[in-house]
Amino acid sequence: MPAAVLWLIFALVLAGAEALTGHLFLVMLGGGALAAAVTSWLTNWPVWANGTVFLIVSVLLLVLVRPPLRRRLTPAQILQTGIEALEGKKALVLERISRDDGRVKLDGEVWTARPLNEDDIYEPGEAVTVMHIDGATAVVFKSGL
Repeated sequence: MPAAVLWLIFALVLAGAEALTGHLFLVMLGGGALAAAVTSWLTNWPVWANGTVFLIVSVLLLVLVRPPLRRRLTPAQILQTGIEALEGKKALVLERISRDDGRVKLDGEVWTARPLNEDDIYEPGEAVTVMHIDGATAVVFKSGL
């Protein structure tokens, strides 16, 4: 069997294995094997020369093509919505916040609020940070502002 066919089979096996992993590593090696197959088919170089073509093309694909391709194919950070998006935001105390009662203005809306630490009390006009949302109540903590 000619060396070009062996290199082509090797390239197809690597591409098929890449379909199972999805890391874009094996497909780059498959590109190197494809380049070695084409070189072997077009020239009458010895096997070690085709192996060198495989090595050089594979390394170039791994270094130059894989990183930008991974950046392009990797999904952007997921945009948080709903109450998850409110956690960590700053709020303004509208009514005194104590263990049982209080109100804050958060993202233009008025929310009921309670302190993270039950003994804390926040007065109107103070800035607080929303730690999490518990039902319809913002659990807040004093901001470092």
